[in-house]
Amino acid sequence: MELDSDLITNTYAAIKPATMRTPTVHAARLSLHLDIDLYLKLENLQHTNAFKARGALAKLLTLSEAERAAGVIACSAGNHAQGLAYHANRLGIPATIVMPEGTPFNKVKRTKDFGAEVVLHGSGFDESVQFTTDLAAQKGMTFVHPFDDPVVAAGQGTVALEMLEDQPDLDVIVVPIGGGGLMAGMAVAAKSVKPDVQMMGAQAALFDAVKAQFDGAETHFAGATLAEGIAVRAPSAANMAVIASHVDRVEVATEAEIEAAVFDLLSYEKIVAEGAPGAGLAVIAKHAADLRGKKVGLVICGGNIDSRLLSTLILRGLVRDGRITRLTFEIDDRPGQLSEISRIIGEAGANVVEVIHQRMMQSVSLKQAELEIVIEARDMDHVNETVAELRAAGFQVRTASALE
Repeated sequence: MELDSDLITNTYAAIKPATMRTPTVHAARLSLHLDIDLYLKLENLQHTNAFKARGALAKLLTLSEAERAAGVIACSAGNHAQGLAYHANRLGIPATIVMPEGTPFNKVKRTKDFGAEVVLHGSGFDESVQFTTDLAAQKGMTFVHPFDDPVVAAGQGTVALEMLEDQPDLDVIVVPIGGGGLMAGMAVAAKSVKPDVQMMGAQAALFDAVKAQFDGAETHFAGATLAEGIAVRAPSAANMAVIASHVDRVEVATEAEIEAAVFDLLSYEKIVAEGAPGAGLAVIAKHAADLRGKKVGLVICGGNIDSRLLSTLILRGLVRDGRITRLTFEIDDRPGQLSEISRIIGEAGANVVEVIHQRMMQSVSLKQAELEIVIEARDMDHVNETVAELRAAGFQVRTASALE
């Protein structure tokens, strides 16, 4: 079976009754911030909070009664797992999901909550997939690949049909890429509707297999990435062939850029997104000059980010923006110093979050004390204004990131 526009159109008709039509919204604040016209396709609102539910359902609907009875199995870092588990449970099909060890707890729990049996194996997708295919053969289950399947890719491609129906004058569509199924399906669908639309892929710099193949360059694999949903070492050859013929460019983003982009989606647009769409926004921000004057669409492909990771990311984002800063003082060890410092900070419009006042574990002289105060401010300019007021009052103060 070949991935083409007819397959995508027919697949859309099949999955539409059980698929959420997610909105494509104008990102007003980010558009101002980046000086481009940006629209977001909110697949984080899809069933199981990711686009993967589309492709999973598409595949399940093609199974025979015997295949349904035998059950399905998949290997996934999370979103494909949840999408397959959700629709399999809804259709009464037994599902087993193999997940890499170290998969975020929330993804494991949600997959189990949808009724699937979860098996943890391997350190990543590429190590887990062989184990999964072997298990499928042993138990006679149908293996549902997360991206190397034309039916699955066709299901993902339906995202582009909705985007261009909602915003037909999009000039560029930015799509995060891991194994290439979402991009391959969307590129075929988008080009069939609007041949001149530009398709731009986004990858994490630590897992840039698609960009490397696309550009004929060296591949980089190193460490862990916030965008674990697109951390794929070996994209599908079939998807790569489609990407080579239908995609205009593929760009990468660093971990710092991805982290900042996830924070910006939350801060500017109040959208909870995982690392993969963060890579998409990071690439847009990185190449904003090239996109100026164009109407740009970005797929917010998933929102399944671990809550503890998100809380740390938010704190780090506040620190980067200067909204949380640590001030360190060397003060005379006498009454009234702390109250005077607090008064100046308050009058400057900043807020004291935490105070650490110590005498013993320090290098200052015996008659002095070291004081650390974490403050909340509007931004770095406000921090600098507050510090200037403190120094004008005679206090020796230095600033540092609250996370250092």
